[in-house]
Amino acid sequence: MLRYPATRAIRASLPCISLAVIAATAAPLAAQTDGTCVPVAERAGRAYGCFITARQELGRLSASPALFWHLHTYPTRAAAEAVRGPRSAVVESLGRVWLFTIAGAGWHPRAGHRVARVGPLPLVDADSFAAVYMEGVFEPGMRTVAHRHPGVEAWYTLEGSMCLETPGGKLEQRARGPGVLMPGGVPMMLTGTGTGVRRSVVLILQDATKPRSVPALDWTPQGLCGR
Repeated sequence: MLRYPATRAIRASLPCISLAVIAATAAPLAAQTDGTCVPVAERAGRAYGCFITARQELGRLSASPALFWHLHTYPTRAAAEAVRGPRSAVVESLGRVWLFTIAGAGWHPRAGHRVARVGPLPLVDADSFAAVYMEGVFEPGMRTVAHRHPGVEAWYTLEGSMCLETPGGKLEQRARGPGVLMPGGVPMMLTGTGTGVRRSVVLILQDATKPRSVPALDWTPQGLCGR
């Protein structure tokens, strides 16, 4: 079983080739994104897959004090825009208006409903960072390809459940449970589990100069999430 440090609100550990989706069955599911995340504007009616909702250039970041991903929701986009900070992004995803913020543990906006705080976020060695936000929508049995990211990946699941396999074992997560974090560079594969659709919001806090994800050709998953 994977073990990572925990915070009170959320266990540091959350993905997606960047949630590149393939079917777990021989016949591919119809509404997929052909193995890669696509901008949400290019969703084209797809029900399932990985969709990029925002990218924010953050410049240089320091690991001290520790940084966290703060998730708040608002009734309108204007309400979220009114309280956004310098490292905040307003994102419309999965039927909600979100304020996603990268900040220290004690940060909070002047208003809004706090959903979660994920962290601390382990930073890779980089001169500049970008926060890439996504939504992942999987049917049970859908999975990502084996891949890795140039920075920590984190996600918070609103519905359904998922299983993450890495060389260290597997980690299972259910809706509204602790968020999950995976440090940069670790090979991984994510599988939708349970009986209902899994819906998650996702962060990759990455080296801004590198591709969001690459296939992990040096690692073969053992199918732990199918057992």
